[in-house]
Amino acid sequence: MEKNLFNSPQPEVNIMDSLFAEMVFDKALLDFRKKKIQKKIDQSLLDRNKREFLRLIKELKNIS
Repeated sequence: MEKNLFNSPQPEVNIMDSLFAEMVFDKALLDFRKKKIQKKIDQSLLDRNKREFLRLIKELKNIS
């Protein structure tokens, strides 16, 4: 007898699990964005680009 997976009952998604997964994803995305900005800040320092440095510092503060 074949098992039809399309008609089998699907487990309920726990709301708490969904919220937790969303929080983990948001945190990972925020950390990624911060690291990307920090690398750009480092480069602006190496380039002695004060305007870019100040802009990036402000951007980093806004997302922190």
